[in-house]
Amino acid sequence: MSNARTARLSRRGLLAAGGALGLGAVLAACGNDDAKSGGPDATGAAGSGPWSFEDDRGTTVKLDEVPANIVAFTGVAAALYDYGIEVKGVFGPTETKDGKADVQAGDMDISKVTILGNVWDQFNVEKYAALAPDVLVSTMFDDAGTLWYVPESSKDKIAKLAPSVGISVYDRQLTTSLQRMWELAESLGGDMRAAKAADAKKRFEEASERLRKAAKANPGIKVMAGSASQEIFYVSGTDLSVDLEYFKALGVDFVEPPAKAKAEGGGWFESLSWENVDKYPADIIMMDDRTSAIQPADITEATWKKLPAVKAGQVIPRSAEPILSYDKCVPLVENLAEAIEKAKKVS
Repeated sequence: MSNARTARLSRRGLLAAGGALGLGAVLAACGNDDAKSGGPDATGAAGSGPWSFEDDRGTTVKLDEVPANIVAFTGVAAALYDYGIEVKGVFGPTETKDGKADVQAGDMDISKVTILGNVWDQFNVEKYAALAPDVLVSTMFDDAGTLWYVPESSKDKIAKLAPSVGISVYDRQLTTSLQRMWELAESLGGDMRAAKAADAKKRFEEASERLRKAAKANPGIKVMAGSASQEIFYVSGTDLSVDLEYFKALGVDFVEPPAKAKAEGGGWFESLSWENVDKYPADIIMMDDRTSAIQPADITEATWKKLPAVKAGQVIPRSAEPILSYDKCVPLVENLAEAIEKAKKVS
């Protein structure tokens, strides 16, 4: 997963330190609200009975009622929204500089949620406490249980205010994480039998089969996953990333930087100077669509413009942090399938 903001951080220690916020009596009153371990079942339905859910850390959160005041990382909130679950607050890329919804916000109406932090290492703990949260939900990009976009400096204070649920997107295929988000949404009262949810899942399965056939029919097409910053071009390997691992399993032929080259990027990506952006031949380039990355239309480097895939118009967007609902993942699979179907061999 390429990201200019975290280029020099390993995923085991990627939450940077930040300014501390004091909450005084609020934290003291909430000191016993940490998540508890329990059984493996996810139970509960909106407005009725106790609720429990075992997350991907093996931690079971148990509450007397189904959570009503949910705070989540923006991408998680967007996925839950697709399943009919609305959150009270979000943290992570939510609003662009011009006031529009960030790509990671999906279909959410961001004017109806409290934004606790919009950039890396930003999380307003006082605002979080004021929401009286029942649970906090985020993704995890390592095997240490690090909650994505929860700052290292304030994580302990945040943990005292409400239990947390972590959904892993580390070293597994997209379908596994999609299923876990499905299970979480269902436990929170989402109607997973509704036509919208069922149709999206069916479309995802159809898109996946299309991609499998496209990859098989075009075995010579090489795909590179990239991300652009002002000084560095990042080339992602398929290991660790949920989307790339899944696409590879379907037969897509990816550029694979060697492990030694990915060491600086925590095993996720290799960092290249713009002078060396042509190091790996590729027929299709998938480019990180997050607002933290420079988008293809805004890349001015001459070496980029000379790449065969760029000259052939064979550059497509990639959601390096997929919104984990089937509806939002369908176009990711379809776009790659279509690109492979139409691609000319240029490498």
